[in-house]
Amino acid sequence: MGVSTRRRTRVVLVLLAVVAVAAAIDGAHAWRQHRWNEAIVSGPLPAQGQDAPVQVQFAQAHALAASGADEAALHLYRSLEDDSPLGQAARYNSANLLMRQAVVVQAGAEPGKAIALIELAKEIYRDVLRVDAQHWDARYNLERAQRLLPDPDELDVVPPETRRDAERAATTMRGHSPGLP
Repeated sequence: MGVSTRRRTRVVLVLLAVVAVAAAIDGAHAWRQHRWNEAIVSGPLPAQGQDAPVQVQFAQAHALAASGADEAALHLYRSLEDDSPLGQAARYNSANLLMRQAVVVQAGAEPGKAIALIELAKEIYRDVLRVDAQHWDARYNLERAQRLLPDPDELDVVPPETRRDAERAATTMRGHSPGLP
């Protein structure tokens, strides 16, 4: 009984040590996440070169867009589009940013340059809607972009003129009954 009790004690101590190490690792991870969350809330975000979680990078892109650094924000949003949880939001925000740029360019001296920005924004909104058809904000913004620059209607294209004396295939074909009722 003495050996078996010592063995149980050792097993329990080893298990307690493993649990303590796992708890310490989990605590360190939670503490790091808490620090990142505080950095997002307080405003001074770390430099972009640091290995920050995607949520912090998203907050950095948002802060850049708010400060007027549109190109840097677009670049950062595009780097986040592969991440599935934040990818949708990054695509949506980048399309919004492109639309804001297009409105500014359209009001300027060369409004024709806004066409490319609007078309790109519309394509990104469509990408967002392909993934989530219920994304009503993207649907609304796509409709607004369509009002600014409507897609060319393919129905307005005039069919080519045909000769009146030309033989039409439908009138010269022999009827064939497949024997269906």
